[in-house]
Amino acid sequence: MATQKRKIRKQRGSRYHGWGQVGQHRKSGMQGGKGLAGLHKHKFSWMVKYAPDHFGHPQLNPPNRVIVKKWINVGSLESLYLKIVGLGHQESASKKKEKVEIDLLARGYDKLLGGGKITLPFSLKVKSFTKSAKVKIEKAGGEIVS
Repeated sequence: MATQKRKIRKQRGSRYHGWGQVGQHRKSGMQGGKGLAGLHKHKFSWMVKYAPDHFGHPQLNPPNRVIVKKWINVGSLESLYLKIVGLGHQESASKKKEKVEIDLLARGYDKLLGGGKITLPFSLKVKSFTKSAKVKIEKAGGEIVS
């Protein structure tokens, strides 16, 4: 906060332009050190407000507690089926009774979301799904097996 009026004239010919001696307005002494210097000393209050996580150990979760869920949108099912057929992995996708059967659990997907459009009737095996995904699958003539 400024407590004093600054000298705002252009001060042509003045050697230090109102800053006293040369060292009072040059290099890093003016700003309390270079970079993040002094965060545990004279810049501690700044650190508490703007960078509270600067010091300390990053808290890690054990790998067995971290649950990563993999999901897929309804609109991506057709491209997934074409990819599976193209690679020759018939054990996780097959076509029976005019329905395309895909085992999403075997492909590593945990949840089916309702984004996108669908035209083929799918019979899907998946752990969980959203209401909109179920509506779109059933509207296309498919089913979801949990």
